[in-house]
Amino acid sequence: MTAPPGQGLRLFVAVELGADALRALGELQTELRRKGLAALRWVRPEGIHLTLKFLGEVPAAAVPDIERALAGAVKGVPPHTLRLGALGKFGGRGSPRVLWVDMAGDQEVVLSLQQRVEGALNRLGFPRERRRFSPHLTLARVPPEGARAAAGPLDEAIAAVHPQPAEIQVRELSLMRSQLGPGGAVYTRLFAVALEAT
Repeated sequence: MTAPPGQGLRLFVAVELGADALRALGELQTELRRKGLAALRWVRPEGIHLTLKFLGEVPAAAVPDIERALAGAVKGVPPHTLRLGALGKFGGRGSPRVLWVDMAGDQEVVLSLQQRVEGALNRLGFPRERRRFSPHLTLARVPPEGARAAAGPLDEAIAAVHPQPAEIQVRELSLMRSQLGPGGAVYTRLFAVALEAT
């Protein structure tokens, strides 16, 4: 967990997914590629996670404070279950940017958890996210130069493909480090805090 002097760690808070959900997501991506979407930039299944808060570049010395803040944020939040929901996209009709699958199941609990995380980290100086939190998993990004050509096939795929309702057991939160490289981002868990119902 060391960074070169003067550089920070690129961090985010997430729920990591289990093997069943990752397998279902990989199968879903394969099915979507066959619907004329092969040119999208697909996220590797093992790199998919439910992001609750992106922190950006953070000094390594701040990690213990973040751990304490997250440990406090999860107190009183029970373990819960989410499921893969419906497909959707970000971006306008002719300019899609991101293909995602939303979350079904105990949404109210995960929304409350995300708000607790926002509040705890805001007290450490991290600004609150202005956009409303929408729990989703990113499957692929649409290259800007291919957005117009992808728009029609993307809408058709969203209407025709229905993800398996694979379950995601939310038992803990992880602080993740993202390291960008030529093959895409590599994610490393720095620590996890267990949800506590009481």
